[in-house]
Amino acid sequence: MNPASSPTATPGACPFAHGAPQAPRSPTGCPVSHKAGEFDPFSDGYQQDPPEYVRWAREQEPVFYSPQLGYWVVTRYDDIKAIFRDNLTFSPSIALEKITPTGPEANAVLASYGFALNRTLVNEDEPAHMPRRRVLMEPFTPEHLMQHEPLVRELAREYVDRFIDEGRADLVDQMLWEVPLTVALHFLGVPEEDMDTLRKYSIAHTVNTWGRPKPEEQVEVAHAVGNFWQFAGKVLEKMRQDPDAPGWMQYGIRKQKEFPDVVTDSYLHSMMMAGIVAAHETTANATANAMKLLLQHPSAWRDICEDPALIPNAVEECLRHNGSVAAWRRLATKDVTVGGIDIPAGSKLLIVTSSANHDEARFADADLFDIRRDNASDHLTFGYGSHQCMGKNLARMEMQVFLEEFTRRLPHMALSEQRFSYVPNTSFRGPEHLWVQWDPAQNPERRDPSLRTAARTGVRIGEPSAHAITRPVVVERATRVAKDIVRLRLAAPDGRPMPRWSPGSHIDVECGDTGLSRQYSLCGDPEDAAALEIAVLHDPHSRGGSTWVHGNVKAGDRLRIRGPRNHFRLDEGARRLIFVAGGIGITPIAAMARHARALGIDYALHYCGRHRAAMALVDELSVLHGDKLKLHVSGEGSRLDLAALLSTPEEGVQVYACGPLRMLEALEEACAHWPEDALKVEHFESTLGTLDPAKEHAFEVELKDSGLTLPVRADQTLLCALRAANIDVQSDCEEGLCGSCEVHVISGDVDHRDMVLTRSEREAGQRMMSCCSRARGQRLVLEL
Repeated sequence: MNPASSPTATPGACPFAHGAPQAPRSPTGCPVSHKAGEFDPFSDGYQQDPPEYVRWAREQEPVFYSPQLGYWVVTRYDDIKAIFRDNLTFSPSIALEKITPTGPEANAVLASYGFALNRTLVNEDEPAHMPRRRVLMEPFTPEHLMQHEPLVRELAREYVDRFIDEGRADLVDQMLWEVPLTVALHFLGVPEEDMDTLRKYSIAHTVNTWGRPKPEEQVEVAHAVGNFWQFAGKVLEKMRQDPDAPGWMQYGIRKQKEFPDVVTDSYLHSMMMAGIVAAHETTANATANAMKLLLQHPSAWRDICEDPALIPNAVEECLRHNGSVAAWRRLATKDVTVGGIDIPAGSKLLIVTSSANHDEARFADADLFDIRRDNASDHLTFGYGSHQCMGKNLARMEMQVFLEEFTRRLPHMALSEQRFSYVPNTSFRGPEHLWVQWDPAQNPERRDPSLRTAARTGVRIGEPSAHAITRPVVVERATRVAKDIVRLRLAAPDGRPMPRWSPGSHIDVECGDTGLSRQYSLCGDPEDAAALEIAVLHDPHSRGGSTWVHGNVKAGDRLRIRGPRNHFRLDEGARRLIFVAGGIGITPIAAMARHARALGIDYALHYCGRHRAAMALVDELSVLHGDKLKLHVSGEGSRLDLAALLSTPEEGVQVYACGPLRMLEALEEACAHWPEDALKVEHFESTLGTLDPAKEHAFEVELKDSGLTLPVRADQTLLCALRAANIDVQSDCEEGLCGSCEVHVISGDVDHRDMVLTRSEREAGQRMMSCCSRARGQRLVLEL
């Protein structure tokens, strides 16, 4: 049943009419819809495609009770992130609880082995959880994880060597199961001689905890889990004999001496067992899912083969679109409302993160697989907040290395015909087999043996930078449209549609191999999917980007761009719009005025310049806008009187402007008596200087959602401090211009240094740009 169609629904409590007395009921007495009653996460539909299986819920009934499972099921992004954020109301204590209770015989088997899996970082409540997490976190920081990259590369190369000349392979059986396990065991510090035995037992733990083993299988699984438990204990004792050896477990043993009440014997034993599964299976499954997804989308596969710099973001999009963690579980510790549905204390929740990752409210065209998606890393596959996966960056590193190895050595690989099968469970998923094929005669290293060892990209540990998310374009036309201004029409080399964009958007153009990258506003028609258009003014006093464009770019050339991205959005709800453009600042304003015309919003367009010959797009604008266009050409004695234009504030009127800094400052002065945020501007360049430690002070930031407090040194940006602590924050320009590194502020006085936030946004103190802004005082509290 669709809640929206229920005439007697009670807002905030139950979305269904209370008729049909024979219908199944939730613990609150509400009837269960037909779809909710049929929900079965062990079915083939859920195993094959969890987001598609619960699409009906995401769209119609985002929180529902499953009588088959005995859980409340949550499917939307904002609800799930809120649950992760509040680990007191939503306890993780049931995350490792058996979702299918075992019978007495299997329980007796486990008891005979002394099985006593304790709380771990995954399922531990406060106040115990964060002290342990802080003590054990250091080996997971980017600086320490870099030490493992050579081993991952060596293993990837060695395993591909084994089958590269065969022309066919099951990537799971022949590589992706074993390599992540070997890396996990090395990371933990497990001695080489014990690795084979631990490999044998690890999958039993997954089936025992998240699966639905049949009664006749439960005893066999219990024996495997019991053996796993006992052997893990023996290996741990062996590690204690050499606590100075490398490895996370040895690190924990050393920390136990400093913090014996925090890192206990039983805790280490449980982490030994749980850590193997956490570091192994999720990465193995994630890589198998990624390879399947990429090979099912040949154009994306071709793109990362041709441009390996795209691999880090491709990994994030694979984790979003088809990650290895489908769902997590939580326990409501008190009566609570989730997504408008009342849930009583003691209820169990299945939070389907894979569904959240396909929520259209968070990800535009969420079902589209787009390796250049600029917010792919917002996915919840690693969780969020204080229980976010500590090993996320180890998994990212391994996946990047595997994809780099495959794209370099087997770019002609393709999926074989097959039916994919999955180990039935609620939470972890990856194909049991992944058959691929290729023609060995076409192996690139037969022509160039150096390709076997020539790694083409550096691994990015942590969230990918927007700088790496490029796309190739061909210059369809390069047209002089005014003195010193060239207009470029950029299309996809293969004729595919260009990405959608909204007025105010810009792209970054890489200036060949100069190392320069410059932002240019889009000035074409947002409805034209065939190409993107920019206009570039040649400024000999600029930093060199425009000189490169004017001196080198011609029709037929290939360029690389990033974006589009928009931090200068048009308010489509405005009653009237006043556009003011100065010089080349007409580019974003032209697209905005075109869109206002299409929407039927009343507007006026004021275009200022020194000489008509140096003003781009005048003829086009005149045809489109008629008498709504006012030209102010100072060389002809016509100047825009801003004081007169903006003398009387008007309710519902927005002013949008782009142009030279002096013009924008004059506009701010002229709009000083207007309502806050009536004026929206876009700057050409940052006024941000180099960070001078002698003029700065250190401060600390409390990360409310993660439970951490970090120092920010005087010689360090907030963004750098967050990255060093394994906290994911996007970034791009790192000059305070683009807005991509924005973080939310809960408390503290911010020293704003960006060119993005409006006056009232700064005064509200709820947002800041982490690349440049700092604390005025000694402390900030952030929603991270």
